[in-house]
Amino acid sequence: MLDHEEKFLFKEEILHLATALNDPGSLDNVEDLLTDVITSPRFDSEVFTLERSLQVMLGARAGTTLVGLLTVAPEVFEEVAEVRIPPEVYERLVAWRARFGLAIDNALNFLNNPDGIQGHNFSTQVAHVEERRVLQGRLTMVRYNNEPQFFVADAAVFMGLVTDIMERLGPYLESDSVDEESLTRLREAVQLVERKTASRG
Repeated sequence: MLDHEEKFLFKEEILHLATALNDPGSLDNVEDLLTDVITSPRFDSEVFTLERSLQVMLGARAGTTLVGLLTVAPEVFEEVAEVRIPPEVYERLVAWRARFGLAIDNALNFLNNPDGIQGHNFSTQVAHVEERRVLQGRLTMVRYNNEPQFFVADAAVFMGLVTDIMERLGPYLESDSVDEESLTRLREAVQLVERKTASRG
């Protein structure tokens, strides 16, 4: 529960938000934005920029308040009923929280605390792009909740990724960080790449 000072500050933020939402068309515009985000196939990335989008629409302070209000604990949200704001604004806030709040809260929690990776699989494929044959890689990452996530990209992208990983990890490795089998595979893989691309020299 909120103490006396927190209640005062909470009330000020809600009043400021209600004023921003009371402008003509604001309620419908915000609802359209929330609907677009929740139904987007790029939901995770859309949620990541949701607060900024609301800040552009309502102002920095009100945008931040609205995101917080949609995801705040139920007992805190109940305090809104004690603030004198227009009934239509209050009704929309209640409806938005019921319709969008849980999904947005879960997505934000995932973005702030992403799942670890328990396994992966990598395969290759040849795509035909504008009458050209393009070597691509397909990377599957398996999260700890057993949900797979797939990434497809041209070979050059994955080679750049591997190079970045080795360069970033290298300075911090210790003698037991990589087993002998993996070191052997790395050496053989580098030699294979060198042989395959030797004609460039």
